[in-house]
Amino acid sequence: MRIRVVVVAAVVVALAACSSSSPKTASNGPTTTVTSVSSTTGTPAPSTPDRQVWLCKPGLASNPCVSDLTATAVAQDGTKTVEHAQPARDPKIDCFYVYPTVSNQTTPNANLKIDPAEIGVAIAQASRFSQVCHVYAPMYRQVTVFGLVQRDKANRVIPYADVVRAWNDYLARYNDGRGVVLIGHSQGAFILEQLIANQIENNESVRRRLVSAILLGGNVTVKDGSDVGGSFHNVPACHSDHDVGCVIAYSSFDQPPPENSLFGRTRTEGQHVLCTNPAALGGGSETLDAYFPSRRLGGPINFTLKPLARTPWLHYPEGLTGKCQKESGANVLHITDARPQPGLVLRDALGPTWGLHVYDVNLTLGNLVDVVRSEAGAYRP
Repeated sequence: MRIRVVVVAAVVVALAACSSSSPKTASNGPTTTVTSVSSTTGTPAPSTPDRQVWLCKPGLASNPCVSDLTATAVAQDGTKTVEHAQPARDPKIDCFYVYPTVSNQTTPNANLKIDPAEIGVAIAQASRFSQVCHVYAPMYRQVTVFGLVQRDKANRVIPYADVVRAWNDYLARYNDGRGVVLIGHSQGAFILEQLIANQIENNESVRRRLVSAILLGGNVTVKDGSDVGGSFHNVPACHSDHDVGCVIAYSSFDQPPPENSLFGRTRTEGQHVLCTNPAALGGGSETLDAYFPSRRLGGPINFTLKPLARTPWLHYPEGLTGKCQKESGANVLHITDARPQPGLVLRDALGPTWGLHVYDVNLTLGNLVDVVRSEAGAYRP
C-alpha cells in the first residue's frame, strides 16, 4: 500500500501522528507481547503558578508525550505482531523537546495556542522517549508554514527567545539537577543548536546536566578531522551509547543528494556537516529500528487512504539500514530500504533537495530511544 502525501508549500514538516485509543491487536498475524515498563505518575507542580505554555510536561491533564505506544511490528516476510510499551514511572532523566515547523496558522509566526499539528508531531516524534525520560516540550512562536513561504514577514528572533525562556523556566522550576536530553528536529534543531552554543556549552554547571543532544535535520557542523569546532566547541559527537554530553545529528537521504540539497552541506571552509548514525555510533552500516505513526492526526502533511495498522504505531525492526557517508559532496545518513512488503513507502515528499527529511526522526526512533536508555544508565550527575 502506498501513502500519498499532499504537501502544503515546500516547507519543513514532520510526520503526522496517530490516535491514542487504538485497539491492542493487529489486523492479522500472530500476536506477541513485549515486556513493558511501569506507567507514568507525573511530578507535582510547584506551588507558584507556571505561566509557560507547555505542550508536554509531567502532570498535564492532556499530555501527547505520554500517548499510547502500542505498535504493530512488521517482519521481513510480512508477519505482524503486536508490541506493548508504556511511559516510565520514575525515569532517571528528563528530555527537552523542541518541535519542527508544523504550524499552519495563517500568520508568519504562530501564537501559543496548542493546535492538532503540535499535538500530532509531539506524538510522532517525542512520545516514545517517555519510556526513558520525562518529556518537557514548550510551545513557542515558531515561524509557520506561511512564514517560511513569506520569509520577509517572519520574525526569526521570537522563536529562539521563547525557547530560551522556556529552558530557563524548566531549569528553575523542574530540573532539580537532573540530567537532560535535548531533542529537536529541523526548526527545533536549529533553535537548540543556538541554545547549546549560547546558554549551555560555556556554562559548566548547566553543561554537566547535558546527557546528550539529538539534533536532526539541523546541519550541525564540526571542523574537518574533529568532533567539535563548528556549531559547538565543548559538545562533541557521540561515538557510543555510553557517551554523555555529546551530540547525535544527521539528515537522511535514500538517493545521492543533489548539488542544491538543503541538508548535509556547509559553505564554511574547513568544516563539514556532522553525521552520527544512532544504530551504529561507532561507524558503519546497521539495521535501523524504525517507528512510524500509523495514521494522521493533524498538521500540514495530509495522509490519505486507510490506516496501515489497528495500533497507533508501525514498527519496522528489519529491512531498513543506515550508514553515514559522503555522497555528492554532502555528509548524510544514507538509507537503504530492502523491505519486500514495505506497506509505508518512503518518498522525498518535499522534493529531492530535502531527501527523507520528514522521516528523519522516525527512521531511527527505536535506536534513539535505546541510546537514550543507555546514556541514562551511564550518566552521573
